[in-house]
Amino acid sequence: MTLYKKRERFQGFSAKVGNFFSKFGLSPNQWTVITLIPALITMYFLIKQDFLLAAVFFIITAFIDIIDGSVARVAGKATKLGAYLDTIVDRYVEAIIVFGLIFASLPNFYIPAYAWIFLYFLGSFMTTYAKSAASEKGLVKKELRGGLLERADRMLLLFVGFLAAILNPLYLTYIIVLLAVLTNISALQRIYTAIRSRNG
Repeated sequence: MTLYKKRERFQGFSAKVGNFFSKFGLSPNQWTVITLIPALITMYFLIKQDFLLAAVFFIITAFIDIIDGSVARVAGKATKLGAYLDTIVDRYVEAIIVFGLIFASLPNFYIPAYAWIFLYFLGSFMTTYAKSAASEKGLVKKELRGGLLERADRMLLLFVGFLAAILNPLYLTYIIVLLAVLTNISALQRIYTAIRSRNG
C-alpha cells in the first residue's frame, strides 16, 4: 500500500490545513500532544464496543496528526525536536489504540483475538524499530522506508476495521489478523533491506 509514496498529491491540502490551523496560535508541538486526547477517547469507545464513535474519534486523531506537520511547514517551524516528538507520540497513539482493542472483547479467529492483537502490535513495533535501529547502527545512509505497510497504511486499515465492526465485530478481528501478518512481513522486509545495504 505504502501511502507515503503518494504524499506529494496531498501537499496542496496540507498547505491549506496548515494555513487555517496556524491561526489558532498553537505551536506544532502542542498540536502533536493534543493528538493523544482523541486517541484516548477512541480507546474508551473501543472498550465500550461503540465502534461508530471509535471510528469518528480515530479519524479526528488522524486529522490532528496531519495538522502538526502542516502548521510546522507553513509557519517555518519544522524542527528536529518536533519530528522526534511527533514520532514518539505516534507510537503512543498506536499503543493506546491497541490497548483499547485488547479490551474490546473481539471474537476469536482460530486463536484468541488478543493474540492477533499482540502479533499486530509486535509487527508494528518492529517495523518502526527496524528503521531506527538501522540508522542508529549506521547500516543505512538514508532513512529506511518501504515495506508492505507504513503507519498511514496501518491506520487506514484500522479505520476500515472499525467501520466494519459496526456491522459485525468479527470483521474487525479479520482486519487485525491481516495487520498481524502484513506488519510482520513489513518488518522482515526492512530488516532484509538493512542487511543487504550493509553487505553492499
